[in-house]
Amino acid sequence: MSAAINVVCYKWKTLANGESPLMVRVAKGGKRTMQSLGISINPKYWDFTRNKPKPNCPNKEYIQKIILDKQRELQQRMLELNVEQKEYTTTTLLNNENTKFELKTVSEFYHELIEQYTREDKCGNRLIYKGSFNSLKAFTKGKLDIPFSDIDTSWLNKYEKWLRSKDNKETTISLMFRTLRSTYNKAIKAKCARKSDYPFDDYKINKFDTTTQKRAIAKTDVLKFTTEVQPIGKQQYMELSKDIFVFSYLCGGINFTDIANLTNENIQNGRLHYIRQKTKKPIKIGIPQEAMQIIEKYSKESKGYLFPILDSKKHKTALQKQNRIHKILGKVNKNLKLLAADLGVEANLTTYVARHSFASVLKKSGVNIALISEALGHSDLATTQIYLDSFDNEQVDEAMKNLL
Repeated sequence: MSAAINVVCYKWKTLANGESPLMVRVAKGGKRTMQSLGISINPKYWDFTRNKPKPNCPNKEYIQKIILDKQRELQQRMLELNVEQKEYTTTTLLNNENTKFELKTVSEFYHELIEQYTREDKCGNRLIYKGSFNSLKAFTKGKLDIPFSDIDTSWLNKYEKWLRSKDNKETTISLMFRTLRSTYNKAIKAKCARKSDYPFDDYKINKFDTTTQKRAIAKTDVLKFTTEVQPIGKQQYMELSKDIFVFSYLCGGINFTDIANLTNENIQNGRLHYIRQKTKKPIKIGIPQEAMQIIEKYSKESKGYLFPILDSKKHKTALQKQNRIHKILGKVNKNLKLLAADLGVEANLTTYVARHSFASVLKKSGVNIALISEALGHSDLATTQIYLDSFDNEQVDEAMKNLL
């Protein structure tokens, strides 16, 4: 007896992104087993009668391809078992350990990952894996059409030596190796590489020193940026760079990406409400008068946002937004270094220094680390502790009075 194969939207479960998972459902002999497809969809875009995405569903073609590929895979597996007259259950059909390998080159698999993250609007992941791919491509002089089995401990040692010869910092080297290891693991899971060739059991990447360098500056140095700053040359965005640094410091150490995405809707009853993009954690924090004045300064030239970084008419897709933010961030950080030198602040100034400084100043003022962690939007206290060495609004507001 053959099994019935369908794909359903499991609307009874809501994921962190507000969507529901798509599940492949196999029924045979009165028994049903379901398995996640690894993708999700907003239930309003799913046709529950026909069990398929509606015509207006975003990424419909991509979702349909995933569904068809999985159905073909299971149907082919079922046909082979029937021909061989082998018994199977819904569970063994879904969890067949004898799936054939389709070995791919490192270049092919990286390209597939990057394309996948592009389709899914996971721009952060796309940027990380693209950076890793470009690094490997430079190391191999463009010869990345190699199987994963070529990446052994000897190869990894040569790659490490090459990264060091390019004066990469320890944290950068660690990131490159962690991303490569993640890619190798994904390739094994996708049956595109063999576990027996896996080199990271012997080559340990925890040897890299990833201790966060001290990036905070003293309150006295921060205050220098709150005074009128004279123009330096003809650098674009100089005034904006200074204001973003101060705004970040005053508003809970909000990072540049979150600042760029702020709109009037994020201001509610004089407070800043936003979802931190990195951790998806909701942040609600008071807006000091000085920070509100900065917002008002740009109210006329901002195009759909609080700050003139993104343009609601030009930057519509996640990739367009990411590229724009990355471009402006580079200019802002360059300007901050010029400003620091002009003001006599001895630090490698970036927007992230404002975030660290916010945490450091509050810590030195005697504010509880858990309060600081809440304001920063960290997922755990350990992350906040690295910076420095749920509460009600009033507590956070009281703590922030120590900033100026």
